[in-house]
Formats: sequence, C-alpha cells, structure tokens
Amino acid sequence: MTQQQLEKYLWGLEITYLANTITSHTRQQYKYMKAEIQSYNDKLSTADSEICNLLATAIDSELTEAENKIWHAHPVWFLDGNPIVGYDKLKDGVRLMFWSGADFGESKLKTGSGKFKDASIRYTSPEQVDLTDLDRWLKKSREIQWDYKNIVKRKGQLERLK
Repeated sequence: MTQQQLEKYLWGLEITYLANTITSHTRQQYKYMKAEIQSYNDKLSTADSEICNLLATAIDSELTEAENKIWHAHPVWFLDGNPIVGYDKLKDGVRLMFWSGADFGESKLKTGSGKFKDASIRYTSPEQVDLTDLDRWLKKSREIQWDYKNIVKRKGQLERLK
C-alpha cells in the first residue's frame, strides 16, 4: 500500500468515525423530543430530517412553556392554545412558519398572501438555518401574537393578543 493509499484509507476511517459520532450525538440530543414530532422528522430525507431536528430543538429551547403536537399533519407549537410556530415538508424543502410573523418586521421572513398574519422561510439544508435569527424570531413569536385560537368564533377575523 502506497503512502497515498494509506492516507486515503485513514481519511475514510476518520470520516466514518466522525459521521458515527455526529449521528450518535444527534440521537442523544433529540432523545427528549416528543415522540410524534421525532417520528415526523424521522420519515423525512436525511437533510430534511436534520433541518427539522434543528428547528424542533431550537423551538423547544426557546419556547419552553409551549405545547407541541402534530396539527394538520405537521409539528406546531402553541402558547395558551394559540398556534405560534411550526414547520412542514414541502416539495422544495422545509418551511418554517410563524402564525403572526408578518408583524415581526423581519425581511428574511416572507409574508403569506391573504388576510392572515403568517410569515415563513424555507430551508433546503441545515447550514441555511441561522440560529441567531431563529432565536430572535422565537422571542418575537412570544411577544407578537394574533388570536388564531378563536378565529372560527370571530368568523375569520383576527384580533391582536399581544
């Protein structure tokens, strides 16, 4: 075996070791995630699953008082029964949506169309998730809320809660 072949072989072993270590660490990191949300994430491709695991962990870390569940087929976090943030798999990536995000004043969040106050961002790789932005948006999601919980009672009209 030449020196070059040996280096290539050792490099391959190192990459395999690092990948296994990262995978093991990732599993440990997410072991406290709610089972139904982890199940949703696990059904996705590797890249999409990594994005969703990263988002779920960040959301759980900031919105510690929030309830979370699978709602309308994707993970959503609620404060006092009001949907705050969630994500879902789309054809072109993962969409992170804030129900009241249109009022955050954040240029990276694209507002939805229509009468609702939602805004979202899409990711195609975990490296695109800016944790500083995400942390700021999560803080704003606690402070800026529209009442989606009672939208049916109000016949589609939203009222500002905070």
